[in-house]
Amino acid sequence: MPRLPIVLLCLLALGACGEQATLSVAEGTGPAPTLPSPRQGLIPTVVIAPARGWTAGAMPQPGAGLRVAAFAEGLDHPRQLLVLPNGDVLVAETNAPKRPEDRRGFRGWVQGILQGRAGAKTESANRITLLRDADRDGKAETRAVLLDSLNSPYGMALVGETLYVANTDALLRFRFRPGETRIAAPGETVAALPGGPLNHHWTKNLVASADGSRLYVAVGSNSNVAENGLEAEHERAAVWEIDARTGRHRVFASGTRNPVGLAWEPRTGALWVAVNERDELGSDLVPDYMTALRDGGFYGWPWSYYGQHVDGRVPPNPAMVARAIPPDYALGPHTASLGLAFAPPQGSEDRGLPAPYREGAFVGQHGSWNRRPPSGYKVVFVPFADGRPEGAPLDVLTGFLDAEGRAQGRPVGVAPDGRGGLLVADDVGKVVWRVSGAGVTAKR
Repeated sequence: MPRLPIVLLCLLALGACGEQATLSVAEGTGPAPTLPSPRQGLIPTVVIAPARGWTAGAMPQPGAGLRVAAFAEGLDHPRQLLVLPNGDVLVAETNAPKRPEDRRGFRGWVQGILQGRAGAKTESANRITLLRDADRDGKAETRAVLLDSLNSPYGMALVGETLYVANTDALLRFRFRPGETRIAAPGETVAALPGGPLNHHWTKNLVASADGSRLYVAVGSNSNVAENGLEAEHERAAVWEIDARTGRHRVFASGTRNPVGLAWEPRTGALWVAVNERDELGSDLVPDYMTALRDGGFYGWPWSYYGQHVDGRVPPNPAMVARAIPPDYALGPHTASLGLAFAPPQGSEDRGLPAPYREGAFVGQHGSWNRRPPSGYKVVFVPFADGRPEGAPLDVLTGFLDAEGRAQGRPVGVAPDGRGGLLVADDVGKVVWRVSGAGVTAKR
């Protein structure tokens, strides 16, 4: 482990002692989470899980009735996944772009060092890799660089023979036929996306409408709670709707601090999002959440959280607070819920997971830095009934933290693979895991 400056060690000691959670993660989870009074201090709570990686033979622990195996190893910070109609898997190997204005001053310096300890400061590979499991044994035997020289790519969507890729600063399209393993022709810019030298929350996730005419892009805020000024937040903390033909856009939903996971709920057709809420209000606040987005809906950030709970750190805006919509389902405080995918609809052929995991949402929880004890660092499944959350989350994968509190891996994107399994991108572990039913063979 690298040696740290004395000043930083002191800050870590101050941030890791004193304030700690008084509620369980479960109490901050569900349709009506417990929301205690905010707790603020001079030094925020800081509990970093140093990035370690998996030792030989080690892997996450699967939930009841499940098993796990490595689908592909040795990847470079895999974050997001797209399963193609022919079964090929695209994985975005990516990390944050250069953003010199996001780490200014002493606070920024400390944040940069902490990110490095957490494994989040590696150089971005800036590529999309294609993984192919032609013999359907649950392990990819072919790996090819489909696209490279991108700019912190994240979201991907396929519409017919057009592959859309969301770089951190632009939405691109490429001509692509499933089965190909390399795209040589340059992409075309569909729309510019908020980027620049600040670009605090840099990931831009992406889904397409059923007919492919509209594209939805998740754009995170440029701060924790607007401390960089509202002018830096123009059309950020929002989900955009982009016309695929013209590139024109509008804000579909706003007030979502850092929306990352995007997915269509199969029964209702509603667009759901997983949102990372604000930090530095104590270990028990604020729960991350997932919610069905309303067209034109406003979800509170930065003036309020979880509906109309006012954040006193922001200049008051009663009119905006009055508009704030409470989310549908809390995912626990500081869990960093980044990945979101729904189980395949009933009647589809992709029914390999056992019954408890067949209707609902899989959520990849990257893990906390602002909670003592840590939260997240797991993949969970939220059961649904009739298109709505129904019941407590079930563990799908755990064990990403070792006994010393080091991160062996950190789950991000999740995606059903069309063959009865669930794929999980693990950026710190450099692995894509495949979860399947304990009694189901891989070949289908």
